[in-house]
Amino acid sequence: MFGLDGVEIGLIIVFLCLFGGILSGFPVAFAIGGAGIISFGIIAALDSAGLLIHVAADPTAQAYRDLVSSGVHPNDISLFRYPDLPTISEEVFPRGYEDAMKRVIAGITNRINERVLAGQSIETLLAVLMFVLMGITLERSKIADDLLTTMARVFGPLPGGLAVSIVVVGAFLAASTGIVGATVVTMGLLALPTMLRNNYSPEIATGVIAASGTLGQIIPPSIVIVLLGTLAGDLYSAAQEKRAQSEGCTDALTYLGEPAVVSVGTLFQAALLPGILLALLYALYAFGYALLNPDKAPAVATGEATGEPVTRGEAFTWFLGVPVLIVVGTIVLGQVGMVGSQSTVVSGFSDIKQSATLRTNVSDECKASMIELHGQEKWDEAVAQQAALDAEGGVGQSERLTEEEIAAATQAKIDDAAPIGTGTAVMLVILGLVIAIARGVKPTADPRPLLIGALGIVLALIADILLIGPAMSSSAYVAIMAIPFALILYGAAEAAKRCAQNELIRVVFPPLILIIAVLGSILGGITNPTPAAALGAGGAIMLAAYRKLKDIDRSPKVIIWSTLAIVVCILVGINFDLRINLDDVSAESWIAFFVAYAAYLYALFGLLFSCWILYTNGVLTPVVRETAKVTSMVFTILIGSQILNLVVISFGGEHYIQQFLKSFDSEFQVFLIVMLVLFILGFVLDFLEIIYIVIPIVGPVIYGGTFDPKWVTIMIAVNLQTSFLTPPFGFALFYLRGVAPKEVTTAHIYRGIVPFVLIQVVGLALLWSFPSIVTIVPSLIPN
Repeated sequence: MFGLDGVEIGLIIVFLCLFGGILSGFPVAFAIGGAGIISFGIIAALDSAGLLIHVAADPTAQAYRDLVSSGVHPNDISLFRYPDLPTISEEVFPRGYEDAMKRVIAGITNRINERVLAGQSIETLLAVLMFVLMGITLERSKIADDLLTTMARVFGPLPGGLAVSIVVVGAFLAASTGIVGATVVTMGLLALPTMLRNNYSPEIATGVIAASGTLGQIIPPSIVIVLLGTLAGDLYSAAQEKRAQSEGCTDALTYLGEPAVVSVGTLFQAALLPGILLALLYALYAFGYALLNPDKAPAVATGEATGEPVTRGEAFTWFLGVPVLIVVGTIVLGQVGMVGSQSTVVSGFSDIKQSATLRTNVSDECKASMIELHGQEKWDEAVAQQAALDAEGGVGQSERLTEEEIAAATQAKIDDAAPIGTGTAVMLVILGLVIAIARGVKPTADPRPLLIGALGIVLALIADILLIGPAMSSSAYVAIMAIPFALILYGAAEAAKRCAQNELIRVVFPPLILIIAVLGSILGGITNPTPAAALGAGGAIMLAAYRKLKDIDRSPKVIIWSTLAIVVCILVGINFDLRINLDDVSAESWIAFFVAYAAYLYALFGLLFSCWILYTNGVLTPVVRETAKVTSMVFTILIGSQILNLVVISFGGEHYIQQFLKSFDSEFQVFLIVMLVLFILGFVLDFLEIIYIVIPIVGPVIYGGTFDPKWVTIMIAVNLQTSFLTPPFGFALFYLRGVAPKEVTTAHIYRGIVPFVLIQVVGLALLWSFPSIVTIVPSLIPN
């Protein structure tokens, strides 16, 4: 038909049905599934009428068999790469549309069960709900208002200062919410009128707001990375298994020498530097634009921030010099062995010997493939390692140690322990930073309380070095440290009061702590995104309740004490054994358990109290309603996209596209084509449709090669971020257009966003040229 292959016509029909459904105004979440059903019906009708003919390579032809005999895998043979092969003509549904329909229905049932209801990825997808709740709660609690006002006072006097402050707040909100629409709308309502009143041109004002609002796409915790990472992990694992088998190896672990795994937490680590890079590029452009066009982005005096005037020398000493000295000094002590682990826990079993870096007991075909991948030197090194292991009797099994061996191992750990424990050092560093910054906030205030706190830090260090050993019990540690920590807490309490009088610290510190708690637990490998997202959601609720209590002139002490109770829970859990179900439980463990349990109950009371405050003040209900709407949309799109994807698979569309991509010899060419297609589709499709419809089709090709899966995923995420900005259908532009004043036209928004789209392209080019920007953080942080 029309000189086109039947599969090509089928893809065109799916494409037209999808865009027709999206542009019809029907809810997108249902339009996607409906497009799949309608397109399947049209294709089935045309195929039954004999109008769709698919031309494929003839597998029975001698030329085809010669290619297979020469070592070409059947999956790599297609008419795209070998156009001279003999062909056969067949229907797009070789076994009839009825059989295809049965397979689609069965596939839908299996995929919904695996990916929506009870599969391995469902726990990670729950993080979407938590992050959405966290973001909407923070957005409704007016924290963004405070951040914008405060940052404008800090950066306003600089050329283009308001624009730079928008970038800073956008990055801040991205790290604390991850909701693009909410960020763009909030900053559009609050910042755009202010920028226009201060003679900022509409182009730079709208451009910087729209661009900064999309940073939530890439800066973790990002919903895009959660959804894309969940899919990427499955695609990468399956594609590398297939690649290993095509190379003659039994599995991906044998072929690659490492598990074919990529997690959402690792992708959060990988996205950190690219997100910061884009924010810096935005800020540099805004600053450079202001220098070249001072009349279009003037410096603005927005009023002084509250707080005591501080001289330049005092600011340098207490805000930079002393904090840097504390942090660098601790790092140096750690390098020389003064600060480190004091754990005396040893395993009751011997360690298993380290195996060779590569498996060497493989077939000749797999050996040749592994040498081609890793190089002859690494293969020879693995062979030598395996020979040494075989000479020692092989890897062997772990054996139970005797009491004498356990005692010797424990004593060795005690002898090697650092004088200052890591936990103690971290606590003292944090408290020391608080005391130092408080001194800088109010340099003329009475320094004696802060000096008492500093004295407590010194005493704590001396006591830890001279009196506390690795084998000492936790109760003895608490008894020895009671006086030093009492002095420290006295000074820290006074320091916190002084810091609270500084507007910048008061506004930035609470959400910053929340970000550190959420991202730190993920990036540090402490937990996976779902518990961290739950922590973020609970913290956002308590933070919003604190903000609301301050607004209505009620005491927020319950929230403050609940936060301290959480800290107590963490400290007690780290330092004491809370397992009371053992046969022999010490009095120390019982006391610690009841302290931790009481702190937990109070923290739970604080969370419920926060929910009650938000509910009675009309905040919680709209937050929960909006969270339900967004989450329902995401999961409904997920289900609808599975229907559409299975329809494309049913008539060979997915295989046809993958064969086309595999026909190119260069992986870079293939990936560049995919990126260009995603960029163009981003004009009219939301990131959800692209993730769930396009990525499953092209994923087996782009994740089945030699590229680092983290780099591939982050490149796609940045590309999708670009789609949010690109005229004429960038969603961030629609969000901003909906809240912009009448004097700001659509043309202003389009002209203003073009430089930032170019910055996105520059960012993509930098990531393309320097992949280490993506991979360096995951390589430094244990996973």
